[in-house]
Amino acid sequence: MAKLMPSPTKYHPSEWHTSNKTNYKQSETERTRSERLRSECNRLSNEVQQTTFRVQKEVEHKLSQRIDDITFWKEELEKKIKQTSDEIEAVINMKIELEKNLEATNFPLEVTKRCLMFRENRQAIDLVHDEVEIQLMKEMEVIEGVQCLLQKTHDEALEQLRLLRSCKYKLEKDTKDKFGALHIDKECATLTDTSPGIRFSPAASVDIQTKSILPVEWQDISDVNICKAEQERISSTTLRGVISSILSQTKQDMMRQREIVNEAFYKRIQEVTDAKVNLEAHLKEVIKEIASQEQNIASLQQAIHDKTGPMQLSQTRLDLRSYRPNNELVRDPAQYELAFEVKEIEFTIQKLQEHYLEAQATLKKLNRNQLVLEEDISIKTLSLSIDNDQCMSLRRQMHTK
Repeated sequence: MAKLMPSPTKYHPSEWHTSNKTNYKQSETERTRSERLRSECNRLSNEVQQTTFRVQKEVEHKLSQRIDDITFWKEELEKKIKQTSDEIEAVINMKIELEKNLEATNFPLEVTKRCLMFRENRQAIDLVHDEVEIQLMKEMEVIEGVQCLLQKTHDEALEQLRLLRSCKYKLEKDTKDKFGALHIDKECATLTDTSPGIRFSPAASVDIQTKSILPVEWQDISDVNICKAEQERISSTTLRGVISSILSQTKQDMMRQREIVNEAFYKRIQEVTDAKVNLEAHLKEVIKEIASQEQNIASLQQAIHDKTGPMQLSQTRLDLRSYRPNNELVRDPAQYELAFEVKEIEFTIQKLQEHYLEAQATLKKLNRNQLVLEEDISIKTLSLSIDNDQCMSLRRQMHTK
Protein backbone atom coordinates (compact mmCIF):
# COMPACT_ATOMS: atom_id res chain seq x y z
CA MET A 1 0.00 0.00 0.00
CA ALA A 2 1.45 3.38 -0.93
CA LYS A 3 3.23 5.32 1.85
CA LEU A 4 1.73 8.75 2.53
CA MET A 5 4.20 11.69 2.23
CA PRO A 6 4.26 14.13 5.17
CA SER A 7 2.32 17.28 4.38
CA PRO A 8 4.31 20.61 4.10
CA THR A 9 4.09 23.22 6.78
CA LYS A 10 1.04 25.27 6.56
CA TYR A 11 1.21 29.02 7.33
CA HIS A 12 -1.47 31.19 8.69
CA PRO A 13 -2.87 33.86 6.38
CA SER A 14 -1.68 36.50 8.76
CA GLU A 15 1.83 35.17 8.43
CA TRP A 16 1.46 35.36 4.70
CA HIS A 17 0.45 39.00 4.85
CA THR A 18 3.22 39.75 7.29
CA SER A 19 5.78 38.13 5.01
CA ASN A 20 4.57 40.16 2.06
CA LYS A 21 4.75 43.37 4.03
CA THR A 22 8.21 42.53 5.20
CA ASN A 23 9.37 41.90 1.65
CA TYR A 24 7.74 45.11 0.49
CA LYS A 25 9.44 47.10 3.19
CA GLN A 26 12.82 45.45 2.65
CA SER A 27 12.56 46.01 -1.09
CA GLU A 28 11.70 49.66 -0.53
CA THR A 29 14.56 50.01 1.95
CA GLU A 30 17.07 48.44 -0.40
CA ARG A 31 15.77 50.51 -3.28
CA THR A 32 16.07 53.69 -1.24
CA ARG A 33 19.52 52.71 -0.10
CA SER A 34 20.49 51.95 -3.70
CA GLU A 35 19.14 55.31 -4.84
CA ARG A 36 21.11 57.09 -2.13
CA LEU A 37 24.20 55.10 -3.10
CA ARG A 38 23.71 55.98 -6.76
CA SER A 39 23.34 59.60 -5.85
CA GLU A 40 26.42 59.45 -3.63
CA CYS A 41 28.35 57.64 -6.37
CA ASN A 42 27.35 60.25 -8.92
CA ARG A 43 28.36 63.02 -6.52
CA LEU A 44 31.58 61.25 -5.63
CA SER A 45 32.32 60.52 -9.28
CA ASN A 46 31.83 64.17 -10.16
CA GLU A 47 33.88 65.25 -7.17
CA VAL A 48 36.65 62.75 -7.95
CA GLN A 49 36.66 63.86 -11.56
CA GLN A 50 36.97 67.49 -10.50
CA THR A 51 39.62 66.64 -7.91
CA THR A 52 41.54 64.53 -10.39
CA PHE A 53 41.36 67.33 -12.94
CA ARG A 54 42.43 69.89 -10.35
CA VAL A 55 45.26 67.67 -9.07
CA GLN A 56 46.41 66.93 -12.60
CA LYS A 57 46.47 70.65 -13.33
CA GLU A 58 48.40 71.23 -10.13
CA VAL A 59 50.82 68.44 -11.03
CA GLU A 60 51.27 69.92 -14.49
CA HIS A 61 51.87 73.34 -12.92
CA LYS A 62 54.38 71.90 -10.46
CA LEU A 63 56.08 69.97 -13.26
CA SER A 64 56.27 73.18 -15.29
CA GLN A 65 57.79 74.99 -12.32
CA ARG A 66 60.18 72.13 -11.77
CA ILE A 67 61.16 72.14 -15.44
CA ASP A 68 61.82 75.88 -15.18
CA ASP A 69 63.91 75.37 -12.04
CA ILE A 70 65.92 72.56 -13.59
CA THR A 71 66.35 74.54 -16.82
CA PHE A 72 67.55 77.58 -14.87
CA TRP A 73 70.13 75.64 -12.86
CA LYS A 74 71.13 73.62 -15.90
CA GLU A 75 71.83 76.84 -17.80
CA GLU A 76 73.72 78.27 -14.81
CA LEU A 77 75.77 75.11 -14.63
CA GLU A 78 76.45 75.18 -18.37
CA LYS A 79 77.60 78.82 -18.16
CA LYS A 80 79.89 77.93 -15.29
CA ILE A 81 81.19 74.90 -17.20
CA LYS A 82 82.00 77.22 -20.14
CA GLN A 83 83.80 79.68 -17.84
CA THR A 84 85.64 76.85 -16.09
CA SER A 85 86.63 75.26 -19.41
CA ASP A 86 87.94 78.61 -20.65
CA GLU A 87 89.92 79.04 -17.44
CA ILE A 88 91.31 75.51 -17.71
CA GLU A 89 92.46 76.31 -21.25
CA ALA A 90 94.06 79.54 -20.01
CA VAL A 91 95.85 77.71 -17.18
CA ILE A 92 97.06 75.03 -19.61
CA ASN A 93 98.49 77.74 -21.87
CA MET A 94 100.12 79.40 -18.87
CA LYS A 95 101.53 76.04 -17.77
CA ILE A 96 102.99 75.52 -21.24
CA GLU A 97 104.50 79.01 -21.07
CA LEU A 98 106.03 78.14 -17.69
CA GLU A 99 107.49 74.94 -19.11
CA LYS A 100 108.97 76.84 -22.07
CA ASN A 101 110.52 79.44 -19.78
CA LEU A 102 111.81 76.77 -17.44
CA GLU A 103 113.39 74.90 -20.33
CA ALA A 104 114.81 78.18 -21.67
CA THR A 105 116.88 78.57 -18.48
CA ASN A 106 118.87 75.39 -19.13
CA PHE A 107 121.09 76.82 -21.88
CA PRO A 108 122.01 80.06 -20.03
CA LEU A 109 122.83 78.02 -16.92
CA GLU A 110 124.99 75.66 -18.97
CA VAL A 111 126.75 78.66 -20.57
CA THR A 112 127.43 80.19 -17.16
CA LYS A 113 128.82 76.94 -15.79
CA ARG A 114 130.99 76.43 -18.87
CA CYS A 115 132.32 80.00 -18.61
CA LEU A 116 133.31 79.33 -15.00
CA MET A 117 134.93 76.07 -16.10
CA PHE A 118 136.77 77.74 -19.00
CA ARG A 119 138.13 80.46 -16.72
CA GLU A 120 139.59 77.83 -14.39
CA ASN A 121 142.12 77.26 -17.19
CA ARG A 122 143.62 80.72 -16.71
CA GLN A 123 147.20 80.48 -15.53
CA ALA A 124 149.43 81.93 -12.84
CA ILE A 125 148.64 85.49 -11.78
CA ASP A 126 145.68 85.71 -14.17
CA LEU A 127 143.82 83.05 -12.18
CA VAL A 128 142.24 85.84 -10.17
CA HIS A 129 138.88 86.02 -8.39
CA ASP A 130 137.87 89.03 -10.45
CA GLU A 131 134.58 90.84 -10.99
CA VAL A 132 133.74 88.57 -13.92
CA GLU A 133 133.92 85.47 -11.74
CA ILE A 134 131.90 87.18 -8.99
CA GLN A 135 129.14 88.13 -11.45
CA LEU A 136 129.20 84.70 -13.12
CA MET A 137 128.64 83.08 -9.72
CA LYS A 138 125.81 85.51 -9.08
CA GLU A 139 124.34 84.75 -12.52
CA MET A 140 124.35 81.05 -11.72
CA GLU A 141 122.56 81.78 -8.43
CA VAL A 142 120.00 83.95 -10.24
CA ILE A 143 119.26 81.30 -12.88
CA GLU A 144 119.02 78.49 -10.32
CA GLY A 145 116.73 80.70 -8.23
CA VAL A 146 114.58 81.36 -11.28
CA GLN A 147 114.40 77.62 -11.99
CA CYS A 148 113.26 76.89 -8.43
CA LEU A 149 110.64 79.64 -8.57
CA LEU A 150 109.35 78.56 -11.99
CA GLN A 151 109.19 74.91 -10.90
CA LYS A 152 107.28 75.85 -7.73
CA THR A 153 104.91 78.02 -9.76
CA HIS A 154 104.49 75.20 -12.29
CA ASP A 155 103.50 72.85 -9.47
CA GLU A 156 100.98 75.42 -8.22
CA ALA A 157 99.55 75.70 -11.74
CA LEU A 158 99.20 71.90 -11.91
CA GLU A 159 97.38 71.87 -8.58
CA GLN A 160 95.09 74.69 -9.71
CA LEU A 161 94.44 72.79 -12.93
CA ARG A 162 93.51 69.72 -10.90
CA LEU A 163 91.08 71.75 -8.76
CA LEU A 164 89.48 73.32 -11.84
CA ARG A 165 89.06 69.93 -13.51
CA SER A 166 87.55 68.55 -10.32
CA CYS A 167 85.05 71.42 -10.28
CA LYS A 168 84.30 70.92 -13.96
CA TYR A 169 83.70 67.20 -13.38
CA LYS A 170 81.19 67.97 -10.61
CA LEU A 171 79.51 70.62 -12.75
CA GLU A 172 79.27 68.25 -15.72
CA LYS A 173 77.95 65.44 -13.53
CA ASP A 174 75.37 67.81 -12.04
CA THR A 175 74.45 69.04 -15.53
CA LYS A 176 74.14 65.48 -16.80
CA ASP A 177 71.84 64.59 -13.90
CA LYS A 178 69.72 67.66 -14.55
CA PHE A 179 69.58 66.86 -18.24
CA GLY A 180 68.24 63.41 -17.34
CA ALA A 181 65.77 64.83 -14.82
CA LEU A 182 64.68 67.50 -17.30
CA HIS A 183 64.07 64.87 -19.97
CA ILE A 184 61.99 62.80 -17.55
CA ASP A 185 59.94 65.75 -16.27
CA LYS A 186 59.32 67.06 -19.79
CA GLU A 187 58.10 63.61 -20.78
CA CYS A 188 55.87 63.54 -17.71
CA ALA A 189 54.51 66.98 -18.58
CA THR A 190 53.48 65.84 -22.06
CA LEU A 191 51.61 62.73 -20.86
CA THR A 192 47.78 62.71 -20.78
CA ASP A 193 45.14 60.17 -19.80
CA THR A 194 45.01 59.02 -23.39
CA SER A 195 48.73 58.99 -24.08
CA PRO A 196 49.97 55.68 -25.50
CA GLY A 197 52.29 53.82 -23.24
CA ILE A 198 50.74 54.84 -19.94
CA ARG A 199 50.23 51.86 -17.66
CA PHE A 200 49.76 50.72 -14.14
CA SER A 201 53.07 50.62 -12.32
CA PRO A 202 52.75 48.56 -9.16
CA ALA A 203 56.43 49.25 -8.42
CA ALA A 204 55.77 53.01 -8.31
CA SER A 205 55.81 54.04 -4.68
CA VAL A 206 54.10 57.06 -3.19
CA ASP A 207 56.33 56.75 -0.16
CA ILE A 208 59.30 59.12 0.18
CA GLN A 209 62.41 57.45 -1.21
CA THR A 210 65.25 57.13 1.26
CA LYS A 211 67.75 58.63 -1.18
CA SER A 212 65.57 61.58 -2.09
CA ILE A 213 66.46 65.10 -0.92
CA LEU A 214 64.58 68.31 -0.27
CA PRO A 215 64.36 70.97 -2.99
CA VAL A 216 66.46 73.35 -0.90
CA GLU A 217 69.11 70.64 -0.57
CA TRP A 218 68.93 70.01 -4.30
CA GLN A 219 69.41 73.71 -4.99
CA ASP A 220 72.25 73.93 -2.46
CA ILE A 221 74.16 71.15 -4.25
CA SER A 222 74.20 73.05 -7.53
CA ASP A 223 74.82 76.33 -5.76
CA VAL A 224 77.80 74.86 -3.91
CA ASN A 225 79.20 73.40 -7.15
CA ILE A 226 78.83 76.75 -8.92
CA CYS A 227 80.25 78.76 -6.02
CA LYS A 228 83.19 76.38 -5.65
CA ALA A 229 83.90 76.56 -9.39
CA GLU A 230 83.68 80.37 -9.29
CA GLN A 231 86.00 80.47 -6.29
CA GLU A 232 88.56 78.30 -8.07
CA ARG A 233 88.15 80.35 -11.26
CA ILE A 234 88.91 83.54 -9.33
CA SER A 235 91.87 81.85 -7.62
CA SER A 236 93.07 80.63 -11.00
CA THR A 237 92.75 84.10 -12.54
CA THR A 238 94.76 85.53 -9.65
CA LEU A 239 97.36 82.79 -10.05
CA ARG A 240 97.68 83.51 -13.77
CA GLY A 241 98.28 87.15 -12.96
CA VAL A 242 100.98 86.15 -10.49
CA ILE A 243 102.52 83.77 -13.05
CA SER A 244 102.59 86.51 -15.70
CA SER A 245 104.31 88.81 -13.24
CA ILE A 246 106.80 86.08 -12.27
CA LEU A 247 107.59 85.30 -15.92
CA SER A 248 108.17 88.97 -16.66
CA GLN A 249 110.25 89.56 -13.53
CA THR A 250 112.41 86.45 -13.96
CA LYS A 251 113.14 87.38 -17.58
CA GLN A 252 114.16 90.86 -16.48
CA ASP A 253 116.32 89.50 -13.65
CA MET A 254 118.14 87.10 -15.97
CA MET A 255 118.60 89.71 -18.71
CA ARG A 256 119.83 92.31 -16.22
CA GLN A 257 122.36 89.90 -14.72
CA ARG A 258 123.38 88.75 -18.20
CA GLU A 259 124.17 92.35 -19.15
CA ILE A 260 126.09 92.86 -15.90
CA VAL A 261 128.20 89.76 -16.64
CA ASN A 262 128.79 90.82 -20.24
CA GLU A 263 129.81 94.30 -19.13
CA ALA A 264 132.21 92.75 -16.60
CA PHE A 265 133.65 90.62 -19.42
CA TYR A 266 134.09 93.66 -21.69
CA LYS A 267 135.87 95.60 -18.95
CA ARG A 268 138.07 92.65 -18.04
CA ILE A 269 138.94 91.95 -21.68
CA GLN A 270 139.85 95.61 -22.17
CA GLU A 271 141.85 95.59 -18.94
CA VAL A 272 143.79 92.47 -19.95
CA THR A 273 144.24 93.82 -23.48
CA ASP A 274 145.69 97.06 -22.11
CA ALA A 275 147.98 95.11 -19.80
CA LYS A 276 149.10 92.91 -22.70
CA VAL A 277 149.77 95.97 -24.88
CA ASN A 278 151.81 97.55 -22.09
CA LEU A 279 153.71 94.32 -21.54
CA GLU A 280 154.44 94.05 -25.25
CA ALA A 281 155.66 97.65 -25.25
CA HIS A 282 157.91 96.90 -22.28
CA LEU A 283 159.09 93.71 -23.96
CA LYS A 284 159.97 95.66 -27.08
CA GLU A 285 161.99 98.12 -25.00
CA VAL A 286 163.65 95.29 -23.06
CA ILE A 287 164.61 93.49 -26.28
CA LYS A 288 165.94 96.76 -27.62
CA GLU A 289 167.89 97.31 -24.39
CA ILE A 290 169.23 93.74 -24.51
CA ALA A 291 170.58 94.41 -27.98
CA SER A 292 172.15 97.66 -26.77
CA GLN A 293 173.58 95.97 -23.71
CA GLU A 294 175.00 93.15 -25.77
CA GLN A 295 176.61 95.78 -28.00
CA ASN A 296 177.88 97.55 -24.88
CA ILE A 297 179.38 94.31 -23.55
CA ALA A 298 181.04 93.71 -26.88
CA SER A 299 182.44 97.27 -26.76
CA LEU A 300 183.70 96.69 -23.21
CA GLN A 301 185.33 93.45 -24.26
CA GLN A 302 186.97 95.26 -27.14
CA ALA A 303 188.07 98.12 -24.88
CA ILE A 304 189.61 95.68 -22.41
CA HIS A 305 191.26 93.89 -25.26
CA ASP A 306 192.52 97.21 -26.65
CA LYS A 307 194.31 97.91 -23.35
CA THR A 308 196.44 94.81 -23.70
CA GLY A 309 198.97 96.45 -26.07
CA PRO A 310 199.44 99.66 -24.06
CA MET A 311 199.75 97.68 -20.85
CA GLN A 312 202.33 95.35 -22.35
CA LEU A 313 204.20 98.35 -23.76
CA SER A 314 204.28 100.21 -20.45
CA GLN A 315 205.27 97.14 -18.47
CA THR A 316 207.97 96.25 -21.02
CA ARG A 317 209.43 99.75 -20.81
CA LEU A 318 209.44 99.66 -17.03
CA ASP A 319 211.04 96.25 -17.07
CA LEU A 320 213.73 97.32 -19.55
CA ARG A 321 214.57 100.49 -17.60
CA SER A 322 215.04 98.41 -14.50
CA TYR A 323 218.18 97.07 -16.19
CA ARG A 324 219.86 100.47 -16.47
CA PRO A 325 223.39 100.19 -15.00
CA ASN A 326 224.59 101.57 -11.70
CA ASN A 327 223.91 105.23 -11.23
CA GLU A 328 221.83 105.34 -14.40
CA LEU A 329 218.99 103.74 -12.47
CA VAL A 330 217.53 107.18 -11.90
CA ARG A 331 213.92 107.90 -10.82
CA ASP A 332 213.56 110.38 -13.60
CA PRO A 333 210.31 111.89 -14.93
CA ALA A 334 210.15 109.18 -17.57
CA GLN A 335 210.25 106.55 -14.82
CA TYR A 336 207.49 108.28 -12.88
CA GLU A 337 205.40 108.74 -16.00
CA LEU A 338 205.79 105.07 -16.96
CA ALA A 339 204.75 103.99 -13.48
CA PHE A 340 201.77 106.34 -13.62
CA GLU A 341 200.88 104.99 -17.05
CA VAL A 342 200.91 101.38 -15.83
CA LYS A 343 198.75 102.22 -12.82
CA GLU A 344 196.40 104.27 -14.97
CA ILE A 345 196.02 101.42 -17.47
CA GLU A 346 195.49 98.90 -14.65
CA PHE A 347 192.86 101.17 -13.09
CA THR A 348 191.17 101.62 -16.44
CA ILE A 349 191.15 97.88 -17.12
CA GLN A 350 189.75 97.26 -13.63
CA LYS A 351 186.98 99.78 -14.23
CA LEU A 352 186.26 98.29 -17.63
CA GLN A 353 186.11 94.80 -16.12
CA GLU A 354 183.80 96.01 -13.35
CA HIS A 355 181.51 97.59 -15.93
CA TYR A 356 181.78 94.44 -18.01
CA LEU A 357 180.67 92.26 -15.07
CA GLU A 358 177.91 94.73 -14.22
CA ALA A 359 176.80 94.75 -17.85
CA GLN A 360 176.79 90.94 -17.89
CA ALA A 361 174.63 90.89 -14.74
CA THR A 362 172.33 93.49 -16.21
CA LEU A 363 172.05 91.46 -19.41
CA LYS A 364 171.09 88.39 -17.42
CA LYS A 365 168.42 90.38 -15.60
CA LEU A 366 167.19 91.77 -18.89
CA ASN A 367 167.02 88.26 -20.33
CA ARG A 368 165.13 87.03 -17.28
CA ASN A 369 162.82 90.03 -17.52
CA GLN A 370 162.28 89.22 -21.19
CA LEU A 371 161.26 85.68 -20.27
CA VAL A 372 158.95 86.98 -17.53
CA LEU A 373 157.35 89.46 -19.92
CA GLU A 374 156.98 86.86 -22.66
CA GLU A 375 155.44 84.42 -20.19
CA ASP A 376 153.10 87.09 -18.83
CA ILE A 377 152.12 88.07 -22.38
CA SER A 378 151.45 84.40 -23.12
CA ILE A 379 149.31 84.19 -19.97
CA LYS A 380 147.42 87.33 -20.98
CA THR A 381 146.96 85.95 -24.49
CA LEU A 382 145.48 82.77 -23.02
CA SER A 383 143.22 84.79 -20.71
CA LEU A 384 141.99 86.86 -23.64
CA SER A 385 141.37 83.72 -25.66
CA ILE A 386 139.37 82.22 -22.79
CA ASP A 387 137.30 85.34 -22.09
CA ASN A 388 136.83 86.60 -25.63
CA ASP A 389 137.02 83.56 -27.89
CA GLN A 390 135.53 80.92 -25.62
CA CYS A 391 133.29 82.65 -23.08
CA MET A 392 131.94 85.62 -25.04
CA SER A 393 131.44 83.67 -28.25
CA LEU A 394 129.38 81.20 -26.22
CA ARG A 395 127.50 83.93 -24.39
CA ARG A 396 126.55 85.63 -27.67
CA GLN A 397 124.52 82.52 -28.46
CA MET A 398 122.34 83.24 -25.40
CA HIS A 399 120.73 86.12 -27.31
CA THR A 400 119.68 83.81 -30.14
CA LYS A 401 118.23 81.03 -27.99
